[in-house]
Amino acid sequence: MNPNVIFLNSFLDVSEETFEKLTSISTFRKIEKGVQIDKSGEIPSKIYLLISGIMRAYLSSETGKEFNKNFFMPFSFVGSLTALIKKRPSRLTYETLTECKVYELNFDDIIKFCKEDILISNLYSKVLERIFIRYEERQLEFISMDATERYLKLRKKIPGIDGLIPQYHIASYLSITPVQLSRIRKKIDKN
Repeated sequence: MNPNVIFLNSFLDVSEETFEKLTSISTFRKIEKGVQIDKSGEIPSKIYLLISGIMRAYLSSETGKEFNKNFFMPFSFVGSLTALIKKRPSRLTYETLTECKVYELNFDDIIKFCKEDILISNLYSKVLERIFIRYEERQLEFISMDATERYLKLRKKIPGIDGLIPQYHIASYLSITPVQLSRIRKKIDKN
């Protein structure tokens, strides 16, 4: 079975007809490493289904310092949802950290289909629920786990992350410095 159908069925049983409708409004793209698919200050119009590779969402300060908000692994929906819904400029930039394969969808087309097809509307609702749950889990990590625990959880979530993503990106995601991350790694390696 098509892995994309399997992924969508993890939210809700998706008929072949519904899958075909979604396919009709999507474009497959291969994106090189280091490409910004959505930029801070711009109004996005697309949402992406990440099929392979790793992406990140980050915020840039006025001084140019970057703060990683999220990493995205295959079979994730990627995009500035708040900016898409409100039709306002995004505060975040979305960038490929490795070569990525995605399905690109126009957000307005999805919303149009939601109004016409209850199955697509239900799928959209389930996707939003999953996004909210992951957001809440991430917030709870920050208030209930120390940096070492967050790092170990991230390594479990993204096996081999240390070889895939530069240390400063990982440290930023964990809200620690690269030096602190280096110390945590040394301590883990000793144990």
